[in-house]
Amino acid sequence: MPLIKLLDGKKINFKKATNGFEIVKSISKSLEKDALIMMVNGKPKDLSFEINKDSNVRIITAKDKEGLEVLRHDSAHILAMAVQELFPGTQVTIGPVIEDGFYYDFSRKDPFTSEDLEKIEKKMKEIVDRDEKTTRETWERNKAISHFKKLGEHYKAQLINAIPAEEEVSIYFHGKWHDLCRGPHLSSTGKLGKAFKLTKISGAYWKGDSKNEMLQRIYGTCWRNKKELDDYLKRLEEAEKRDHRKLGKEMDLFHFREESPGAVFWHEKGWNLFQRLIEYMRLKQRNAGYKEINTPEILDKALWEKSGHWEKFGENMFTSETPDEKIFAIKPMNCPGGIQVFNQGLKSYRDLPLKLSEFGKVHRYEPSGALHGLLRVRAFTQDDAHIFCTEDQITEECLSVTNLILEIYKDLGFKNVLLQFSDRPTKRVGDDKIWDKAEAALLKAIKKSKLKYEINKGDGAFYGPKIDFVLRDSIGRDWQCGTLQVDLNLPGRLGATFVDKDGTKKVPVMLHRALFGSLERFIGILIENYAGKLPFWLSPSQVVVLPIAEEHNKYAKKIFEELFKEGIKCEVDLRNQKINYKIREHSLSKVPLLLICGKKEISNKTVTIRKLGSKKQETIKFSKAIQNIKLSNDLPIN
Repeated sequence: MPLIKLLDGKKINFKKATNGFEIVKSISKSLEKDALIMMVNGKPKDLSFEINKDSNVRIITAKDKEGLEVLRHDSAHILAMAVQELFPGTQVTIGPVIEDGFYYDFSRKDPFTSEDLEKIEKKMKEIVDRDEKTTRETWERNKAISHFKKLGEHYKAQLINAIPAEEEVSIYFHGKWHDLCRGPHLSSTGKLGKAFKLTKISGAYWKGDSKNEMLQRIYGTCWRNKKELDDYLKRLEEAEKRDHRKLGKEMDLFHFREESPGAVFWHEKGWNLFQRLIEYMRLKQRNAGYKEINTPEILDKALWEKSGHWEKFGENMFTSETPDEKIFAIKPMNCPGGIQVFNQGLKSYRDLPLKLSEFGKVHRYEPSGALHGLLRVRAFTQDDAHIFCTEDQITEECLSVTNLILEIYKDLGFKNVLLQFSDRPTKRVGDDKIWDKAEAALLKAIKKSKLKYEINKGDGAFYGPKIDFVLRDSIGRDWQCGTLQVDLNLPGRLGATFVDKDGTKKVPVMLHRALFGSLERFIGILIENYAGKLPFWLSPSQVVVLPIAEEHNKYAKKIFEELFKEGIKCEVDLRNQKINYKIREHSLSKVPLLLICGKKEISNKTVTIRKLGSKKQETIKFSKAIQNIKLSNDLPIN
């Protein structure tokens, strides 16, 4: 007689083993219609899952985050089902849920076309209309491998073979079509609805490795209803216009090359932007009591073994062996180097908190298929800081970091920020007592900040719990940028100590802190947030002076020289082109101010100002214009 306890505290007794269908039926007809899956003792299960003991049950509908995920998961299955019905012989590989949608990778000789996408989407809707029943079976491993091999599904056979021995092999059937999957899934294809759309086709290597076969990836999106779908498609269209890769080319900021995948070739204007961001950060950090350091990019393998990074992160590190048979690694993180600086010289409790900041260049191996402009690279600069403090100072320092991060985001135009707290993962260093202490201190700081937060169970770093700062951009997308991590483990591993009040040596707590995370990635986010129209003080090219005709060049040069002396990033365009052509070209390059000068301006010692995004023009004295421009160029530091 299982006792079922619901989320609202209600308890239901069943005389025999029950399942989700019976539970929702006993609650209400509306829930019977809306229920998608259920959480049983915190684990996601199909509604058909049998419950034979007392359990906590939460019914999941489309309103829940988990409900939207299962809709997208089923969409991926129905996509694969539709493809194999339309194109027999196509092999299916993997089809996960991703942010805002799903994809499925296929092995097929002929390439998919945009016309094929339309056919596939139509077939998916037919499958929804057929309302095929979903069932789950568990198979013996060898049987499953043999079965999929006979079907010609060699990728599925590989996946089954890689499943850990202690895990069961579950197969989901939608009608007769079936796939390897952990689940859970909707009870039938008709439960999905039709608020989905296939969006694009791309190439993808099997397992993300360029040494493997190239597959064809079909992307799609799925939502709770048609309105949500239509709203998303509008946002997607706007996001494509804002793509930083496209705007970066138009603004002449950067490019990438196959000779160095995942590494940025910064052009002069892009590097101006990069350096301006660092200039701003340096001033903010100096005012907050940070001391800037710099540590080597290449360090001996022995240090990475001692820190624990070699074991946990070794496969993502770039390494090199020297002629004397020593192995070195290019740093994927700045932490061990920061501790080596702390370790130089005896430290007292009076020296704490000690805040060491670093703009450290790091390298991490990412599969080539995962690289994406500035947003996913292999070489990037972290705006790192390592704060060494006592246990009693953790809460205060976490609050200080949180306030600094929020100030910086506000200065850069991001006001909607969410905190995500992540506690201990399965793989970690340090004992549970140390983790208890770290988590309690961080949660106390979060609650004291009075900010909205979420808890991500088991998602902490291997060396300590963390807070991630997620900001929302101008078109409603969320970006995880800043991070704050409490570390009670690594300082001890690398021999960091300070002399406490009682004269004994103790290990300091270390807070890992990054505000932007990766400067490269944050610049990509900034470009997309502003659609290239960056704040004046941050713009890589702030002013272009445009003489109307050749006889106005001398005056234009004089204006340029005055601006240049004041530190304004400016150009003078002396090309023999029509003024409207030059205005259009520099507007496409997102230059905030165009200063136009002709006969009238020369006579009156004025300039005609045209602001980006406006067709209106204003003529003012140049002396006044340069004052206004200088004020606009000030860093937003209080």
